Amino acid sequence: MLNRFKNLKIVRKLKNEISPRLRWLMFEKQSIDKSSPEYIKMISGVEDIQTNSDERRLEAMVREQLKEEFPNIENMKSYELLVDAVMHNLKKKQLQATDDLDIE
Repeated sequence: MLNRFKNLKIVRKLKNEISPRLRWLMFEKQSIDKSSPEYIKMISGVEDIQTNSDERRLEAMVREQLKEEFPNIENMKSYELLVDAVMHNLKKKQLQATDDLDIE
């Protein structure tokens, strides 16, 4: 019976129009840092930010490459540190490359 109400025009319209306001009011009661992912999710309704998604994909690629080149490395204690170091170096090189661009 509840499923029938979900398909009514008025219910869909209310959901689309009130949902952003409701998210804003719920956030307003909480004190979340505006640069946090929780803030962006609460305001926009977007679950995953593109930059975070890209970074996770890059990290997965780094982990896969390390496993291919060094078998059983994921069982070592320093594996997470190695992944972090590789990610840091990649981000550092990316920032250097963007700094070298002449933007006029």
